[in-house]
Amino acid sequence: MSDAPLLLPTLSGRQVRLRAWRDTDVPLVQEASRDTLIPLVTTVPRTPDETAALAFIRRQHQRLESGAGYAFAIADLDDRAVGHIGLFPVGRTRASVGYWVAASQRRRGFAADALATLTSWASTLERLDRLELYVEPANEGSWRVAESAGYEREGLLKAWQRIDGRPRDMYMYAQLTERARVGAGRSLSPDTTKPPENRGS
Repeated sequence: MSDAPLLLPTLSGRQVRLRAWRDTDVPLVQEASRDTLIPLVTTVPRTPDETAALAFIRRQHQRLESGAGYAFAIADLDDRAVGHIGLFPVGRTRASVGYWVAASQRRRGFAADALATLTSWASTLERLDRLELYVEPANEGSWRVAESAGYEREGLLKAWQRIDGRPRDMYMYAQLTERARVGAGRSLSPDTTKPPENRGS
């Protein structure tokens, strides 16, 4: 995504702000470290150690610097961090999205608003055609967040990812940008959908 900004923007939703991670967000990372699932599927440390939490925050800054993607802290309107959301390029025209919200902050609409806000911004990136995300079937809260933001379930991927050493199935969700939706309905040439002529007659 060569048109993507070199600085992490601050994005405003209805009830969240997506901003850069700060050292003062350490308590949130420590809470996420105690979660039963978050450390298994993300780079959040497995123990609530302050040094490990600060290292996690440094890694989020390095993602943009290295070109690996965009990592945002999800903050409420009081600018208190409540979760994480990221956009990570996959090839030249696709990107994957991942997100989590700390247990104490769930069921308040933060994840849905964060995903809608990130998706709206990502759709303005000229080279991006498709956003994808992957959710375990049992994680109903997460896939309902995806559906609320307009993502469509495209299928079930068998043994798609190992989590805690075990292969897990994943639902695949996707959303196309407006440019991609328009382009996907067009043929490469007027003749591509016509049957071949019977040249033996």
